[in-house]
Amino acid sequence: MPDDATAARDAHFTTRLPTKRIAADCLLFTEDGRIVLVKPTYKEPWDLPGGAVERDESPRDAARREVREELGLTVDPGSLLVVDWLRRQGEFTEVLALLFDGGVLTPETLASCAPDHREISEVRSIDPALAAEFLEPETFSRVAAALAVRESGQTVYLEDGSPVAEVDR
Repeated sequence: MPDDATAARDAHFTTRLPTKRIAADCLLFTEDGRIVLVKPTYKEPWDLPGGAVERDESPRDAARREVREELGLTVDPGSLLVVDWLRRQGEFTEVLALLFDGGVLTPETLASCAPDHREISEVRSIDPALAAEFLEPETFSRVAAALAVRESGQTVYLEDGSPVAEVDR
């Protein structure tokens, strides 16, 4: 057990470490291969179900909680498909955006969605080929990267929505 001086030094050190925001989203599929999007009430573009990771919450638990809060569904997020570091933009600090495989929803499950209308005005499933028409560019990049690696079980790392190999060029 550390003495008081060591504990105070450690506390001082850890309070000075930088922090990052973390977002955890779920890529949910329908049985016919469509992806599920939500229309937030607080911003213009469509989005994936998910949101901010709270203090002392695992990203996987956050993805599960956000899907439950936004859609009224209980899912068990699977593989981590994408990690995307997004640099500071204006007032928004940098963020690590994580995208989990949310699995496949049956038609009955999708029909049972009960969106929280204070936060989500609409739920829609779309052909993945149309995703660029609905999503912000960085979100679309995460979806495209996730679709490319989903069957392999790999995780892809992006920076500002681009594969690192493209960022470094």
